[in-house]
Amino acid sequence: MKSGPIKILVPVGSLGAGVREEELSYGLAQGAHAIATDAGSTDSGAAYLALGKSKNNRGSIKRDLALLMQAGAEAGIPVIVGTCGQAGGDLNLDWTKDIALEIAGELGLTPKIALLYSEQDKAVLKAKNAAGKIKPLPPLGPLDDATIDVCDHIVAAMGPEPYIAALQAGADLILGGRTTDTAVIGCFALMQGAHAGATWHAAKVAECGAQCTADTGEGAGVLISIGQDGFEVEPLSVANRCTPHSVSAHMLYENSNPFRLTEPGGVLDVTEASYTALDDRTVRVTGSRWEPAPYTMKLEGAATGQFQTVMLIGIQDPDVLSRLDEFHDKLLYALNQRVHRTIGEAAGDFHISLRIYGWNAVTGDQPPPETPPPREVGVLFVATAETQAMATQIANACNPYFFHFPLLRDKELPSYGFPFTPAEIERGPIYEFKLNHVVEVDDPMELVRTSWIDLSKGSQA
Repeated sequence: MKSGPIKILVPVGSLGAGVREEELSYGLAQGAHAIATDAGSTDSGAAYLALGKSKNNRGSIKRDLALLMQAGAEAGIPVIVGTCGQAGGDLNLDWTKDIALEIAGELGLTPKIALLYSEQDKAVLKAKNAAGKIKPLPPLGPLDDATIDVCDHIVAAMGPEPYIAALQAGADLILGGRTTDTAVIGCFALMQGAHAGATWHAAKVAECGAQCTADTGEGAGVLISIGQDGFEVEPLSVANRCTPHSVSAHMLYENSNPFRLTEPGGVLDVTEASYTALDDRTVRVTGSRWEPAPYTMKLEGAATGQFQTVMLIGIQDPDVLSRLDEFHDKLLYALNQRVHRTIGEAAGDFHISLRIYGWNAVTGDQPPPETPPPREVGVLFVATAETQAMATQIANACNPYFFHFPLLRDKELPSYGFPFTPAEIERGPIYEFKLNHVVEVDDPMELVRTSWIDLSKGSQA
């Protein structure tokens, strides 16, 4: 291990969220040995893997990546980016690669770039599954070939080993496919022989940048310093601070167990971890343990599904607002009957949902009986069908009922507020995650493909 702690500059929680130049300068001045950041997740749904696109606009990614590449080149330290292009598929990674090459040309940089691809061949996964090497994660059941076939793209979340291999081969810039956030942040320190428990815990704390600080709105990144028996974390913004509470609480982020975190090749256990404030900005953590385990990689597969058309209305009718659950049930029944009567069997496998915003659209739970009526609600109509044309036909058939459905028959026919005309909005296909499984591997590198672009030699391998 290097003499002294290994310092990793984590500039932002996700590439494109807004790297701050003054924070980069601060981290480099503290002697950072590497810059590492995540660039995506499954948070925004399956579309970005299915389509191979990023939810971030190109300009925001280019700005952040340009700052990191320039800083890395000036300091002579590697820049490590994981889960490129939001979902980490091959298309997502290549999109990020093109941006990096454009930046290099504009700034006159000549990095040696490692590209780590983690998109999976379906035949390989079928063979793994047949050999009993793929296991489901709740709530899914055993995997079958049909589910593999329906996926547009499938990725396996990498651990730190492909990044370590790239660093050892002299990479200046690593652009990785789907990877666990912690593996991206911790790979450099693990390569240097830092304490495994401290490294994995530090990486977990730092994965979202300033989210582990006392004031999450002040600043974007953090600096972690990993030693032989623990680590320290401080904000990159001198106006912010870390506290034992803010640091320890991050183990709860996207993790059901606040003391144990499963990663490729092991489990991080922080049951005995101790959090101490060194000063008003920095927290030291000791006692974290790493428990080696059989190596698994999480599989994520996304598929294109049926099509949807939506309509929206706003309601201030006091009769409806006082009886929203009844209104929902009666209107939904009437809409389904309308489709059966006017379209019949041609509608195929369709589904209609009504989502009442301002009442229970987010949770779907029925509010307690004593809940007072809202001042107004928005009702979103969603028709799902096998084709876009049929989803829209269903919306058209339901339009008169949706906009004028009376809860009380002895009153004048209502007309609810609608913001758009024509009312129907074709949303396109829906995208779904089909895989939530882990695959057992004998070698952490066996499902990873590495490609090189060495701009100092003007070549690509």
